[in-house]
Amino acid sequence: MKEIRHTPVAPTRTQHLVPGASIDAHRHDDHQIVYAGRGTIAVTTVAGTWVTPATRAIWVPAGTVHAHQAHGRLELHLVGIPSGENPLGLDAPAVLGVGPLLRELIIAHAGAPEHESAEQLRLRAVLLDQLRLAPQQPLHLPTPSTRILAEVCDILRSDPADGRSLAELGRQVGASDRTLSRMFRRDLGMTFTQWRTQLRLHHALVLLADRTPVTSVAHQCGWSSASTFIDVFRRTFGHTPGSHHAAVRKDFAPHRS
Repeated sequence: MKEIRHTPVAPTRTQHLVPGASIDAHRHDDHQIVYAGRGTIAVTTVAGTWVTPATRAIWVPAGTVHAHQAHGRLELHLVGIPSGENPLGLDAPAVLGVGPLLRELIIAHAGAPEHESAEQLRLRAVLLDQLRLAPQQPLHLPTPSTRILAEVCDILRSDPADGRSLAELGRQVGASDRTLSRMFRRDLGMTFTQWRTQLRLHHALVLLADRTPVTSVAHQCGWSSASTFIDVFRRTFGHTPGSHHAAVRKDFAPHRS
């Protein structure tokens, strides 16, 4: 088994990752804010996966083992927060809505010099205040722990466009739809339909980061039409996939170390 890297102090920095690049599983003694200014970031823990665009950030609590995966050309902003400071009062990862002010605070803090000036400390205080106000978003794709449920989820992960009903999937894995429905609610905290929608939205973000046309994204993710996909995407993220697609096409300057 590969050893999990332990970096006690969660870094505060901005870095650029090429499409497909990853950061192996590791943990910090600090909390951390993970934000993709451009591109899409996937953060995975034993509890599941969080995939977010530039309108969202991910809260990673101290001690959480997590790995990163870049989709599209990624501009990654990280902000470490000492474990004694928990503005959200959360001990589990969460997705946070990021408005214009919080976005600029994260970017400014991540790019600031390591030496903390009085100005940076004031900036940090405002950042913590904005984090307390940030709305939590239900964009978590939980990982099942039971074998049968994992089989169903793996089938859909391999093809998010699979439109079979829970009863049809149940016949493939040898379980009734009523049993699987209870397991989704009990083990994952959501219905089968909610989980599949989350999966499709996560897959859509990855495809959009890879510059896949919106109509093709809708098809590959299993929506009946592009207009249906656009409506679900807009209600979830607050903007259309077309505007998101345009944003991820913007290039950024190479990182200078």
